Amino acid sequence: MYDLAIVGGGPAGAAAAVYAARKRLKTIFISAEWGGQSTVSTEIQNWIGTSTISGADLAKSLQKHVEAYAADIVTIVSPVYATSVTTHDDAVEITTSAGEIYHAKTLLIASGSKRRKLDVPGADTYDQKGLTYCATCDGPLFDGQDVAVVGGGNAAMETVLQLLAYCKSVTLLNRSEILRADEITIASALKHPHFHIIKNVRPTEIVGEKFVTGLRYKDIVTNAETLLPVTGVFVEIGLLPNTEWLGTAVDLSPNKHVVVDAKTQRTSHRRIWAAGDCTDGLYHQNNIAAGDAIKALEDIYLALRRNSSTSEV
Repeated sequence: MYDLAIVGGGPAGAAAAVYAARKRLKTIFISAEWGGQSTVSTEIQNWIGTSTISGADLAKSLQKHVEAYAADIVTIVSPVYATSVTTHDDAVEITTSAGEIYHAKTLLIASGSKRRKLDVPGADTYDQKGLTYCATCDGPLFDGQDVAVVGGGNAAMETVLQLLAYCKSVTLLNRSEILRADEITIASALKHPHFHIIKNVRPTEIVGEKFVTGLRYKDIVTNAETLLPVTGVFVEIGLLPNTEWLGTAVDLSPNKHVVVDAKTQRTSHRRIWAAGDCTDGLYHQNNIAAGDAIKALEDIYLALRRNSSTSEV
């Protein structure tokens, strides 16, 4: 029986594992891979304490940090992923893709999310070669360039505002006449002379040579097809949280994010906490994920120690 099970090897899971080791919580750490979504980024400039780091190097750094503290406290099981969770009065039971079953008094869900991919010809070819899913990570690399943003929700409009700070022009492509972002954010973008909106269109192809040189789109009303010359394409069409394996163990939002208490990161189940991109938190970034996980670990530690003589948490 472990004190804690951590599922996920991104910034949230790694931060939690380091803190669990330092607090001497007997922990099982289950991870399909190290680094989370950022592994695909060629250059991350906002990981606090490091001016620039690649996604691959960030993953190695997280792994090295956890392994340095693991000793006989944190047992690392990787690369495997959790396939299901079952809750009991005195424990949580996690089954993995390797067929192993682990029991722990508490569980931290840090399984992250995956970007909804742009499914058009050229998207895979130019992924991280001008096409990106993270303006926070990659936006500054497009300083002085013409770029496009695909999407119409708050995330897309926030990306637009961020890119307008340094890009030559930003063009938003929206699939309908109506933007789903809030009016204040839309109004802020519309004030900028280098911002353009193209409505009622859908991307049909990403074109380029070594890197992206343009985005082809079709007008859904007229069927006319147009090539927009840009060197960057930022895709903001939603995130898909990695929460399928949870079943009904905890409350999920309509978008399948884990619902947490913002003060403690505790879920609807008293033995389960969650942190990072899999949660219903308002903002999702590497630094936020790590901070939320540490917050959760503090609460988990207190819950375990407060009831160390009983099976209660």
